[in-house]
Amino acid sequence: MRGKHPLVKLAERAIEEYVRHGRVIDPPPEEEMTPEMKREAGAFVSIKKRGNLRGCIGTFLPTQKNVAMEVIKNAIAAATQDPRFPPVTEDELDELEVSVDVLSTPEPVDDISQLDPKKYGVIVESGWRRGLLLPDLEGVDTVRQQLAIAMAKAGINPGEPVKVYRFTVERFK
Repeated sequence: MRGKHPLVKLAERAIEEYVRHGRVIDPPPEEEMTPEMKREAGAFVSIKKRGNLRGCIGTFLPTQKNVAMEVIKNAIAAATQDPRFPPVTEDELDELEVSVDVLSTPEPVDDISQLDPKKYGVIVESGWRRGLLLPDLEGVDTVRQQLAIAMAKAGINPGEPVKVYRFTVERFK
């Protein structure tokens, strides 16, 4: 774990403690928190195994008191509740790579020229359906690709009218 950002270490510890013992860890004491941990913001925790996605869950707006608590909650959910994957097992723990994205507040986009898939993540919304795609993902090189993937995640058909929001992330590995 040496050299990793404290948010990544926190996510890894949360996953390990929950997978091994079924316990939810407490956030660090206030005086031990980094500035990123103390903020209120949405956060995503992504888990990869041998370079392949193994789980990714997050919140685009804060649901907890601070990012530390947001990361603990989302790390456990990414490891155990991502509907695309079975829960992480103890045998897999040593093979996992964890990253944490802390999101800026989403802002509405009037025109797709305001988007850049390397710099901005997107949220698409149509009625109650909402899809989100983080920025700077491997294989997502165009705005149209990014929007199409986010719409598909939300169950929004091509051509349906959508509201689009953009956000930036601080990515910690």
